[in-house]
Amino acid sequence: MPPSYPPGRPAGHEDAAGTDPRGGAAGRVPRTEESRRGGWFRETVTVMVSALVLSILIKTFLAQAFYIPSGSMQDTLAIGDRVMVNKLAPGPFELDRGDVVVFVDPGGWLGEMPPDNRPAWQQTAIEVLTWVGLLPQDAGHHLIKRIIGLPGDNVVCCSADGQLVINGEPIEEPYLKPGTNPSEMEFDVEVPADRVWLMGDNRSNSEDSRAHLGDPGGGMVPIEQIVGRAFVVLWPADRLTLLSNPEETFADVPEAS
Repeated sequence: MPPSYPPGRPAGHEDAAGTDPRGGAAGRVPRTEESRRGGWFRETVTVMVSALVLSILIKTFLAQAFYIPSGSMQDTLAIGDRVMVNKLAPGPFELDRGDVVVFVDPGGWLGEMPPDNRPAWQQTAIEVLTWVGLLPQDAGHHLIKRIIGLPGDNVVCCSADGQLVINGEPIEEPYLKPGTNPSEMEFDVEVPADRVWLMGDNRSNSEDSRAHLGDPGGGMVPIEQIVGRAFVVLWPADRLTLLSNPEETFADVPEAS
């Protein structure tokens, strides 16, 4: 006698596929509104935590934004610019003459900082957001200048034509603020190992290596104090630009003897 099946269930349609006679997949519990909200919340928290961790890792090892508070690098950088700094130079990438770098105050360059009169909660919020990389680093204990002399270089001001001379070769500096001389102060320095000679592009308004010749270290900045190389102006939007190295300026400079 042929097998019998419940009405409405044709032969060969057993429950092998896991269907439930009442409709829907066997064992599947309909999601409630509460469970859907919980899933959305967990996904949102996961995304936010992942983004936060990624931001901290990038700031710590790869790149960091900095705020420009002064005019010492005009017209290359303007007051209020936000620049991004490549923290792999120095490191995997070498520093070159002409690089614009952010460095930690080697001691006494910035003087006494004015008091911060903002409310305590605002200071704390800014510090936290800066620490995780969501806000640019304020000047604080950092400065930004251009590398002019590398370890072993002889840097002199000035030639008969008023140019800087590096290892006997005078250089043209197109990045200087228009109307600014290479230097009003004469100097003749030898850059020691593991240090660099730094100058601002607005030479008449830059407290750089020249201003610290009499300090311990003779105005030279230890390479270990360099945070990284600035490579782009991020903000304001109308100033978005790459900070390329002026290789032609130093192309004829011989290596230090």
